[in-house]
Amino acid sequence: MIATYQQAHPETELAGLCRALRISRSWWYARAAQAPDSAQEGTLRDAIERLILQFSGYGYRRVTKQLQREGFAVNHKRVLRIMREEGLLCRLRHDFVRTTHSQHAHKRYPNLLQGRLLTARDQAWVADITYIRLPSRFCFLAAILDAFSRVCVGWHLGSDIDTRLTLAALEMALSKRHPNPGLIHHSDQGVQYAASEYVSRLEQVGARLSMARTGTPYENAQAESFFKTLKQEEVYVNAYQHVADAKTHIGPFLEEVYNTKRLHSSLGYLPPAEFEARQAAASTHLPAET
Repeated sequence: MIATYQQAHPETELAGLCRALRISRSWWYARAAQAPDSAQEGTLRDAIERLILQFSGYGYRRVTKQLQREGFAVNHKRVLRIMREEGLLCRLRHDFVRTTHSQHAHKRYPNLLQGRLLTARDQAWVADITYIRLPSRFCFLAAILDAFSRVCVGWHLGSDIDTRLTLAALEMALSKRHPNPGLIHHSDQGVQYAASEYVSRLEQVGARLSMARTGTPYENAQAESFFKTLKQEEVYVNAYQHVADAKTHIGPFLEEVYNTKRLHSSLGYLPPAEFEARQAAASTHLPAET
């Protein structure tokens, strides 16, 4: 009311208006500072909704970081308030299908990643398998992540949960990254990773095998977190009708969204590919050893 009158009568002092309306000038200044710009607020709400539609598993902290990357001057408290008002806080689904079959006679390997500090890509990969529900059956996804950068370096989707599934994902990773001997390959103790054919392929490239202990999923936590993200932000928002349908969606998500766009809190809220690029650029500027 005061602002409208001031625009029409700029010669009128604020003090006089406040006296006439029996309000204090401090109250008016506080109110003016708190009053949101409706256009700016609308733009911010649209941006938050757009991010949630693209990354349905994002919480308010990741949304805040992405908005800041896009130039919005906003803090996490404001984003949390808007997401609560709009009902955009994610609710994770919890389904379970057993994919680890560790009752086998193959050799087990110790956990080589526990307590190890990684400093570059292709020092260690983590591998795992998850299921994807179709209308009348399941299909299975084997994936391999770089443990340093979280980049998905290899994956394969198939109808059967066997060594062919995991080998196909491994071959993709090897063809894309060409790791040096000494790479640590970490997985659970499932038969698909302990099978002689899979082990032999890793030994051919000089990789060292590492396995989580039975019943300790936190020892392969990166893979567990990756699958949770994949299901929340891709699988659960689509209704795949068959394996080929799932493959046409999951491939682009992994390559074009997860690796290159999705922010990871463990990477300083950077996408995996960008994190790798920054680390590579930083390493080229290190002073030479003497």
